[in-house]
Amino acid sequence: MAADLRGASADALDALTSHVDGVGGADAARTGDDLFAVAGLLRSEPALRRVATDVSTEGSAKAGLLRSVLEGKVSETALGIVTDAVQRRWTRPRDLADALEHLGVIAVVRSSDDDAGRLADELFAVRRLVDGDGELRSALGDPARSAADKGALLEQLLSGRTLDATRRLARQALAGSYRNVSLALEAFERVAASVRDQRVATVRVAQPLADGERDRLQSALSRSYGRQVHLDVVVDPEVLGGMRVEIGDDVIDGTVSARLDEARRKLAG
Repeated sequence: MAADLRGASADALDALTSHVDGVGGADAARTGDDLFAVAGLLRSEPALRRVATDVSTEGSAKAGLLRSVLEGKVSETALGIVTDAVQRRWTRPRDLADALEHLGVIAVVRSSDDDAGRLADELFAVRRLVDGDGELRSALGDPARSAADKGALLEQLLSGRTLDATRRLARQALAGSYRNVSLALEAFERVAASVRDQRVATVRVAQPLADGERDRLQSALSRSYGRQVHLDVVVDPEVLGGMRVEIGDDVIDGTVSARLDEARRKLAG
């Protein structure tokens, strides 16, 4: 997971990101799928992963090995990213696969072109669907069910209702690099927002926001944080009134329950 990368691995990922900055459309979608496949291969083949991240092996030799394994099976764009990646230093061997997966997510996000905002909304909606349906959540997390079976279940739910990029990322959320599908979708949504130079704010309210209220809140948060903010609005019956906004590590709690708790503390003091 990209958020866990440190030191040399974080530096390597920063350098590799330039490879996917200019891709879009079908090429980006293919690149994303190929990078997901290579990340999965490295996770399932410890011997290949060790060789690909071995600092004592010449970078050119590692690039040659990966080229011989992958040539003709992945796109030239993906192959260029992988052969560049194996020539760089990685803090931990597993970081290489995590970085390739992250680059794959960026590529798929870029494949949505002008629909990146809709993509973020759909990823949030799918996450809410999974979180709110215990039977679905159990089915997607059941280790006895095959990845193909779980993917077919998601495809049945999403086909014809969402962007192609949403379905690709939902399938990747099943890959196992995150603890569960919901956490993967949340991470992918943050990537979708970051590609558009946005941050994600989760807004909890008792009643749905009217369009004017939503626009005013989005504008106020964008001014405060100096960049565009994408809103994920959650209608929560435990919110008595007002709203609670979570953006990164910041929490702005303007709910009635929070004000009542504050009043009780002051009275107790």
